[in-house]
Amino acid sequence: MEYLAIIAFAITTCVTPGPNNAMIMTSGLNYGIRRSLPHYTGICLGFPVMVTAVGLGIAGLFEQFPFLHVMLKVAGAAYLSYLAYRIATAPVARLDTHEGRPFTFIQAAAFQWVNPKAWVLAVGATVTYTVISDSYVWQVLIIALIFLIFGAPCIMLWLWFGSSLKGILQRPNYVRIFNISMASLLMASLIPVFLDLYIQFTA
Repeated sequence: MEYLAIIAFAITTCVTPGPNNAMIMTSGLNYGIRRSLPHYTGICLGFPVMVTAVGLGIAGLFEQFPFLHVMLKVAGAAYLSYLAYRIATAPVARLDTHEGRPFTFIQAAAFQWVNPKAWVLAVGATVTYTVISDSYVWQVLIIALIFLIFGAPCIMLWLWFGSSLKGILQRPNYVRIFNISMASLLMASLIPVFLDLYIQFTA
């Protein structure tokens, strides 16, 4: 296996903007690092579990029944659009209060399964960096472990950055602008998904 290539792939994809990072940064600003830790942990552990599941069989299921993948994309895009709306329109309280509730561990882990970027990364990593051999299962597990080890610090950067903005965005109006910006970023990350769905339904 090309370990350095996989590590570079994991770091690059985990540190770039996407639904997980936009949402964890928003959580960091609105709830702080400590209250966002279940959300953070759910992402860090949920995605490697997804990589393992995809690598060990779910991708094959999609090859047999392509419509299942299309339906999952539709559901994921719809759910993320709803989340973007919720983020943009969420009532803004003062940052020193404890109103609202961040994602739980289970919610964040389950979110990976409707996250289009997570699907692209999971399928892409397992298809690109594995070879069919007696060690295939170990290859998939190693890829999942690499995402856990090297992805977690990347995601923490986004959480820390969101939390650090508390000192700058003291006024509720600034928080609202930030939330709308993150909702816009979340919707922007869905543009490739919407284009792909448009092509599939109009082909």
